[in-house]
Amino acid sequence: MSDSVEKAILVGVVLPRSNRWEVEDNLSELKLLAATSGVEVVAELVQERQQINPTYFIGKGKVEELHRLVKQFKVSTVIFDDDLTPAQCRNLENALEVKIIDRSTLILDIFAHHARTREAKTQVELAQLQHMLPRLTRQWTHLSRQVGGIGTKGPGETQLETDRRLVRNRIETLRKELQKIDQRRVTRRQGRKDCFKISLVGYTNVGKSTIMNLLTGSEVLVEDQLFATLDSTVRRIDLIPNVDVLLSDTVGFIRKLPHQLVASFKSTLDEVAEADLLLHVVDVSHPLYQEQIQTVNEVIREIGAGDTPMLMVFNKIDLLKEKSLLTGIKKQYPEGVFISAL
Repeated sequence: MSDSVEKAILVGVVLPRSNRWEVEDNLSELKLLAATSGVEVVAELVQERQQINPTYFIGKGKVEELHRLVKQFKVSTVIFDDDLTPAQCRNLENALEVKIIDRSTLILDIFAHHARTREAKTQVELAQLQHMLPRLTRQWTHLSRQVGGIGTKGPGETQLETDRRLVRNRIETLRKELQKIDQRRVTRRQGRKDCFKISLVGYTNVGKSTIMNLLTGSEVLVEDQLFATLDSTVRRIDLIPNVDVLLSDTVGFIRKLPHQLVASFKSTLDEVAEADLLLHVVDVSHPLYQEQIQTVNEVIREIGAGDTPMLMVFNKIDLLKEKSLLTGIKKQYPEGVFISAL
């Protein structure tokens, strides 16, 4: 890769409630997230700890080891697989002299790059600002230079206080804009209340958009990357005689999905909450597909769709190397549908 590509080191922590294999799989996922953002991962660091270090998240000895790796690989960014407190982020930046990013910040950045519609851009910006607000420090680049015309510096205010006020004002503006968008969505959904509504849900990059295209004959964007789909797409399909059936494809879920995103994407996720049937798409070839199922079910409960009828759709069965695995899954999910959507 060229020298202009941003290089990063990934950091994960194994706590008593987790295991090393799970953390290493999380780091593999984090590496995919980094690649989606155009970042080259040059090294990974894992530490086993009984508890989180409140100062650096990892131990001081590991910080020193990490500093040596930063110098060795000449990286500009260190990405942690867990969320850091503002103080931990600041302490690590001072100790390592590079940019520190946590998992939520990285996911929010990817959402910002993939947002195409005004609604998606508004939702992502709101989530980013809510995540940013408690992390503003005196070293922050003055927002007043970036957000011209929104508010003026009050008498006796420090620049930090001005920046915080600018962010709060922008958050309030975005909330009001999303309320208007939500009202328009509610009006549209009321016009579809007599339709039978089916919603595709699942972990990110499991093939939902491909299935959407196969069922509807449409051409929803399909890319082999995380969070290619952010906007909810609704299509009419011929499935039941004399019944209008609508199929929607929504944003994929992921472990440790920032709670700000779930809240900001409420209007989009309402397509799931108001569905008559959920098609839960699973990448059955993934070694941790069971954990992915659990993650999706947790988000579904969080948005109030936990009692909606659900059909499990196991995708990518062609990638299973052992037939015995498929036999076992079919026994576990006798009502499931097994496909290979290409």
